[in-house]
Amino acid sequence: MYLAVNAIINPGEEVIIPEPSFVSYGPEVVMAGGVPVYVPTYAENDFQVTGEEVRQAITEKTKAILIGYPNNPTGAVMSRERLAEIASAAAEHDLLVISDEIYDRLVYGVEHTCFASLPAMRERTILLGGFSKSYAMTGWRIGYACAPPEILAAMRKIHQYTIMSAPTPAQYAALTALDEGETYVADMRAEYDRRRQLIVSGLNELGLTTFEPRGAFYAFPSIAATGMDEHTFAEKLLEEERVAVIPGSAFGPSGAGFVRCAYATAYEKIEEALERMYRFMQRHG
Repeated sequence: MYLAVNAIINPGEEVIIPEPSFVSYGPEVVMAGGVPVYVPTYAENDFQVTGEEVRQAITEKTKAILIGYPNNPTGAVMSRERLAEIASAAAEHDLLVISDEIYDRLVYGVEHTCFASLPAMRERTILLGGFSKSYAMTGWRIGYACAPPEILAAMRKIHQYTIMSAPTPAQYAALTALDEGETYVADMRAEYDRRRQLIVSGLNELGLTTFEPRGAFYAFPSIAATGMDEHTFAEKLLEEERVAVIPGSAFGPSGAGFVRCAYATAYEKIEEALERMYRFMQRHG
């Protein structure tokens, strides 16, 4: 992400970021000398950002729009229609779009739309992906970028003097994942879907209203029923029941009143976590 941002912006230029969003987006824009401009999204709109909301954030200093869908932390997936709205705004104002699609293979009951596949977007899109999520290779740190040649050339210059290259064993592992991993990806996606249904239904039954995430492996429940803020809820739940969740505001102001729950663990552990949260809600709900 830093390579992509650093390759395209000059000091003081703005990058629009819908939030809640992955915690590194804003700081990486700042590190590159840019200014992050956050656009809030809301549960009632399935945490999707609209083209009009993006347009309202555009100024004469705007250089790019940074989107991350399927989304961490909400699990939201953007519809093709919403992405087309953003594409229209980008074309109208001659902006680049950085599209982080690291969770593109982990969607449930919907289709993922690659932003660069939209009409006339290939030449103005920096597409980011990797092996961490789809192939369960988080420790291998293998990713990739697709962009117009002149942007990739600038990214390579930065990459050469910051990272040098990906480790050779990790590259061979990624190649094996591509050659032999497709059936495992399908199996894993089906298992994630089973866990997704368990945690979403379980959280809703506890009174923690949870919209249906359609991607990634996160649920983003509201904790309004407890009367606590998200930090107090997370701390008390950890202290009393040894269940760890992340305060939603860690991902931006729109995450206030929510917590992030990851279901990238065993089904039985999710069941146990829900049982513990049930006890917690009996005391605090």
